[in-house]
Amino acid sequence: MDTSMEQGATRPPQDFARRITGWQATHGRHGLPWQGTRDPYRVWLSEIMLQQTQVATVLDYFPRFLARLPDVRALAEAPADVVLGLWSGLGYYSRARNLHKAAQQVMARFGGEFPRSAEELATLPGIGRSTAAAIASFCFGERAAILDANVKRVLTRVLAYGADLARPAAERALWTTATELLPFGDAETLSREMPRYTQGLMDLGATVCVPRNPLCLLCPVGDVCAARAEGKPEAYPVKTKTLKRSSESWWLLLRRDPEGRVLLQRRPERGIWAGLYCVPVFADRAALDLELAAHPAGAVRDLPVFLHVLTHKDLHLHPVLAEAAPTVSEEDGTRWALPAEWAELGLPTPVRRLLGEL
Repeated sequence: MDTSMEQGATRPPQDFARRITGWQATHGRHGLPWQGTRDPYRVWLSEIMLQQTQVATVLDYFPRFLARLPDVRALAEAPADVVLGLWSGLGYYSRARNLHKAAQQVMARFGGEFPRSAEELATLPGIGRSTAAAIASFCFGERAAILDANVKRVLTRVLAYGADLARPAAERALWTTATELLPFGDAETLSREMPRYTQGLMDLGATVCVPRNPLCLLCPVGDVCAARAEGKPEAYPVKTKTLKRSSESWWLLLRRDPEGRVLLQRRPERGIWAGLYCVPVFADRAALDLELAAHPAGAVRDLPVFLHVLTHKDLHLHPVLAEAAPTVSEEDGTRWALPAEWAELGLPTPVRRLLGEL
């Protein structure tokens, strides 16, 4: 057996790439706004937005982002607050900060032109190996393998690849196999086949080879899928490492002046909601009361407590509304902002929703 294959895994069919590209041409997704383009800026933006985010959500954000920042130069030159404001609600805000940094590096290091190889693309902030390969494949026809969550699911099921992907060696071996499965051909052939093959794997994992109740009868490689033959496709991929959930309680102080302005404070550069504007956050009610004692307010009212769920943490948010004149002066990282200004700022989703309800 090939050394790239884990013990017990099957070999893929010889015509695997042809099956995927043929299926994509007739059954894959074709109407998404980032498809049908060789523009690396648009492909890159969509790939970053789609990380850990549903397509339906990105369909709303993608055109709005492009309307404001239509190319890599516009993104590089935009203030960070504009970028975060356009990203607000997508979550995982490090993606937006890295997007901004990467655009600046494309301008500074590559003269405003995206590098054409996956290897060089992967040197930019926030672009990992799979994202770099997707950009290089879609835009430049490079023979480079992707291995996002959807593709891992497809390949491990077809191969009955039972190695634990929590182990780096097992994932490296799957990368090797993914590369072996890529289409072959001259530059012209790859320019045509690689985008369709890459999109086909993504589409297959997103629409047919789904995590639960996969639609095996509709799969172009279902007849040679080892996991289906075993009768347990949902057993793959195998990954034992899990992150434990935790929970915290935060108290949010909403200082509102008679003009409707609210005091906002920039969050630290590391941690939850890093770099975003937010109302002041306190670890407990006592700390919030000390702040009110130092800067007295008029009427103070507790608003309903609500839960905000992050990937691996539950935040129990306790908002407190304080109606008062702006006795707190603006300092570094703080500002009084009117409702019309909130839309331009990067705000955490629950804070934006809370302010909108005031």
